[in-house]
Amino acid sequence: MTSKHAGRLLVECLQAEGAEMLFGVPGESFLPVLDALHDSPLRFVNSRNETGAAFMAEACGKLTGRPGLCLVTRGPGAAYAAAGVHTARHNSTAMIVLVGQAERGVRGRGAFQEVDYGRFYGDEVKWAAEIDAPERIPELVARAHAVALAGRPGPVVLSLPEDMLFARVEGDAKPAARGRFFPPCPDARGVAEALELLAAAERPLLLAGGGGWSEAARDGLRRFAEAWAVPVVVSFRRHDLMDNFSPCYAGDAGIGMEESLRRLFADADVILALGARLGEISTDGYRLLSCPSPAQRLIHVHADGGELGKVYQPRLGIVAAPEGFVSALGDGRPEPVSAGREAWRQRAREDFLARLEAPPATGGGLDMGQVMARLREVLPRDVIVANGAGNFALFPNRHLLYGRGARLLAPQNGIMGYGLPAAIVARLLHPQRRVVCFAGDGDLQMVLGELGSAKQLGAVPVILLCRNDMYGTIRAHQERRYPGRVSGTEMVNPDFVALARAYGFYGERVADAKDFAGAFERACAQGGLLELPISAQLE
Repeated sequence: MTSKHAGRLLVECLQAEGAEMLFGVPGESFLPVLDALHDSPLRFVNSRNETGAAFMAEACGKLTGRPGLCLVTRGPGAAYAAAGVHTARHNSTAMIVLVGQAERGVRGRGAFQEVDYGRFYGDEVKWAAEIDAPERIPELVARAHAVALAGRPGPVVLSLPEDMLFARVEGDAKPAARGRFFPPCPDARGVAEALELLAAAERPLLLAGGGGWSEAARDGLRRFAEAWAVPVVVSFRRHDLMDNFSPCYAGDAGIGMEESLRRLFADADVILALGARLGEISTDGYRLLSCPSPAQRLIHVHADGGELGKVYQPRLGIVAAPEGFVSALGDGRPEPVSAGREAWRQRAREDFLARLEAPPATGGGLDMGQVMARLREVLPRDVIVANGAGNFALFPNRHLLYGRGARLLAPQNGIMGYGLPAAIVARLLHPQRRVVCFAGDGDLQMVLGELGSAKQLGAVPVILLCRNDMYGTIRAHQERRYPGRVSGTEMVNPDFVALARAYGFYGERVADAKDFAGAFERACAQGGLLELPISAQLE
């Protein structure tokens, strides 16, 4: 009778679910898993910190549509990974965190690095479980994948006691048969009523957001919107759900919403929220729509029925995933589309284009308006852009255009440090595509060690580092509340160009916008970092 340790069975189960990459930091609590990975096609991508690993896993899940996998050691490793778990929850991204655990025989004694992971992660995960016997590995790994993908995608945690992984599994233990799970499809009556409301509307508006979007769903959304002359607004940092070059794209409901976008929502007579959670950001602090009963006729479509009526009571609530609903809508043009409807669409598009240009720089620093204009000219329509959080993120989130096939990897929970790990994963998965990471000086230093990961993996993106020597977002709030009383927001920075070169990357400082085009070409040719000194003037 043959036998193998449980770590090998775990890796076999992950492979059977279609996994190709596993992100983490090596730890002594899961040595059998590392041993099994030695001769497995499943690639272990070791980062410099568990936070970076969790960000990488989340980005992988977002790009592939399959659960991103993260392997972290017990206690401190799980704590570092919590930032990525929180991001996956808010981004509605399927992710599985495999975390080491103290041996079963000493549990409950406060053993070294022992943590109750169900209590630790709480409602930030969809499900948390411990694999307490090797024989249950196939069952629980299969269930973790199913839960992560079901309804609103999100993170799941599996705890791995150290002694369980060393235990031998006798006989023909093997992975569970891989199932196919179809997302919820809409009720035909709901679709018919939604189409009736949209056909009767003079000023319809579509708000697209959330997770679980496929390429087919994105394309279907564009075709439907263009056929019906419906303006489309995307939720915070989900610009890639709709072709920005489409005449129906009208911008994003993000932080710092401008008045023309608020008017668009206020003047709409029917709003179709497709896949979007009607949360604080997308509703401008719950002020955009009247609560609990919006003046507009609201159609809310979401894969998780718990989101329907959670804050706003819809005229029509439909439980469905984006692709199924878009497919059910079809893209046949109703006859006729009124002149008023067409004028409404055109006004929404013109307002968006007016917001696209970045204002001239004030208070010194590089003119980022010229930089963004250049990027709009040269970036391919299938570019992959990644960013973390900070005032600098307004540049990629407000002043770029994302074409069909483009992807934006950005944290909806506003966490710093996400951009670089996400860009590294994009380079791993799509080495032939242009990958650009926007980062701030404070933002990048949260995960600076991942420059080493990029070097080791041969996955160096183009990093546009916006430097203003402060925690700019917090300083802006500080100056509004307590003018002139700077406290805790100053920053002394390293020489980022020298740092990039120390890692073996290309590095250059661009102080004048006229020099940006050439510098960007050089960075694209080699991969590396451009330091962009931006104005300290606060918005």
